[in-house]
Amino acid sequence: MNTILNDIIDSKRREVAERKELFPVKLLERELFFPTQPVSLRRYLEREDLVGVIAEIKRRSPSKGVLKEHLSVEEISIGYMQAGASALSILTDKQYFGGSTADLTVARRCNYAPILRKDFILDEYQIIEAKAFGADVILLIAAALSAQECAALAQTARSFGLEVLLEVHSEQEIQSHLNPHISLVGVNNRNLHDFSVSLELSESLIDHIPQEIVAIAESGLSEPHSVLRLKRLGFRGFLIGEAFMREAEPHQACHRFIQKLEALETQEGRR
Repeated sequence: MNTILNDIIDSKRREVAERKELFPVKLLERELFFPTQPVSLRRYLEREDLVGVIAEIKRRSPSKGVLKEHLSVEEISIGYMQAGASALSILTDKQYFGGSTADLTVARRCNYAPILRKDFILDEYQIIEAKAFGADVILLIAAALSAQECAALAQTARSFGLEVLLEVHSEQEIQSHLNPHISLVGVNNRNLHDFSVSLELSESLIDHIPQEIVAIAESGLSEPHSVLRLKRLGFRGFLIGEAFMREAEPHQACHRFIQKLEALETQEGRR
């Protein structure tokens, strides 16, 4: 069955093959951020002074179309961090999400917090790219990889000091794709085949994620009450993109969101 995910993977393989020819690994190894020490996303999500929001920058998506085609990565990323976000997520896929590795580099130059390279990672070359352009964490999508491919890519990422976020959509993917090189698991509430969203997926899978793994909820998070409910269940990170990016000033939307979430947590603590 042909799906959006299949189309993206086919496109990504062609893109990576072209990039390998244009920018060999030896060139990537000369990039400014290649020798730098990555920042731990896990540690930031475990901090008690932060609420766990991973604020995302993306221009468009296959499900929502154009969100904000023309934006300042510098302004928004700095604004996100000033708003109290725990980390940044940068979409680097160009064809389907309008991003680029240049966005990643700009965000890195302007911020000290952990940065996730959000893309469809299929090849070790993309991991070297991530390291070269300033990422601290890479995303591996279980639905796009075999368990063996996932383990090999995760091992490569860890050899470069990068953390690995495994994205799952089912209990079976947790069981088959989780390996010793992964320290974070993200439950994507969006079905990658038809792009429908259900927060019930996160609620149903949290008990299947080992306690030593940091759990992250992804997609469909537009209300602080939903984040607080998931936090009670054991999630430590909350990846939010569209709820911020569709606003005129994404960083201000992030600020308001975090303020409301902190107020709810304070109220709950008084009960």
